[in-house]
Amino acid sequence: MAEPPPTAVFLRSSRIPHDVVTDIFRQLPAEALLRFRALSKPICDLIDSYDFIQLHLSYSLRTKSHHSLILRDWHLYTVDFDSLGAAVDLDHPLSVGGGTEAVGSVNGLVALRNSERDLAIYNIATRKVRKLPVSEVEPPGGQHLRTGYVFYGFGYDSLNDDYKLVRMATFVGDENASDTYNYDYEVKVYSFRSNSWKKIMDVPFYIRFLHKPLHQVLHRRGYGVLVGSALHWVLPQRALLGLKNYIVSFDFVAEKFDEVPQPEYENKDLSYQVDVGVLEGNLCVMCNYEHVCVDLWVMKEYGVKESWSRLFSVQKIRNTTAFGFLRPLIYAKDGNELLLEVNDEKLFWYDSKTGKARSVRILDGPRSFGAVMYVGSLIPVEDPDEVERQRRLREDAEREKLRSENNNW
Repeated sequence: MAEPPPTAVFLRSSRIPHDVVTDIFRQLPAEALLRFRALSKPICDLIDSYDFIQLHLSYSLRTKSHHSLILRDWHLYTVDFDSLGAAVDLDHPLSVGGGTEAVGSVNGLVALRNSERDLAIYNIATRKVRKLPVSEVEPPGGQHLRTGYVFYGFGYDSLNDDYKLVRMATFVGDENASDTYNYDYEVKVYSFRSNSWKKIMDVPFYIRFLHKPLHQVLHRRGYGVLVGSALHWVLPQRALLGLKNYIVSFDFVAEKFDEVPQPEYENKDLSYQVDVGVLEGNLCVMCNYEHVCVDLWVMKEYGVKESWSRLFSVQKIRNTTAFGFLRPLIYAKDGNELLLEVNDEKLFWYDSKTGKARSVRILDGPRSFGAVMYVGSLIPVEDPDEVERQRRLREDAEREKLRSENNNW
């Protein structure tokens, strides 16, 4: 039998104050804490408690501990953020040999998709999964339409302590596969807490123009960008229809769509494309000027147009082709450099003070990928009623064990 780790022996054999144990445990990775549950019932109860799970998550997010990148290609990979070394295949319960999408990650939970009938929420650290109930995609008004492109977004409703998945399905007629703006979208939201889907009835007309052939597929723009309790997409410009770029949001608390004000871009005379991202919890916009440079803007006070601030402009990076796409991922722990994903194929550490970038080489990784940040956590994915049932079963078993021991005396 393998020897227990020194920390485990120390904790089991010492009379350490509860607050000290809690402080030690909150700094450990989730995988280690799962092993420590076997030390004793009090330690197991501590690690499983709601307050500790939230404390552990808060510490990890604040200190950027236990972070990884998920690389999304035909297969899914994880890369440790501290080392940015080798990519490791992500073993997950929806694996069918490839093609599974990671549509979003929040607080250690990842939303996975094989199809509209095969969806799950997975905690990579605990290896626990919840398969979502099937909710069929239904064309509007019973029309005979085919399902077109389907948007997804995953996030957290902080007011109701609920994780939610939004699905927006487009529809196309038989004659023209690009006429999705002729039909209403079907929008449904899955609630983690209720384990059920809800159809959103109040869908603004402009949402019809969210999908543009190749625009979302090319740089995986179909996944909503989570900031606070809202998801965000860019409604791409359509010159023939006189439509400019718009940032649209879906608020998980109110369960309604809205438009987010944009910054006053500085070079409006040049042709540009707009994309959205998140940086340090703030909404950001990447304004791409004809593949020459990218301006990065950050909204410091959400929803306030005047709070937009241009952080810096990224010129062409050495060893890359012209910018087709750029997304900020996360600052280094010392705050001096920013990790960028460029053209769906490379990662760079970028120093905004010097304008210099250095390439990050990921071993055994895919040639083309979309990256999303992930933090290891203990957030449970089991049905709350089932968790409570299991807890009661454990308590009943403990009482029965004590009763049996007393009878033997």
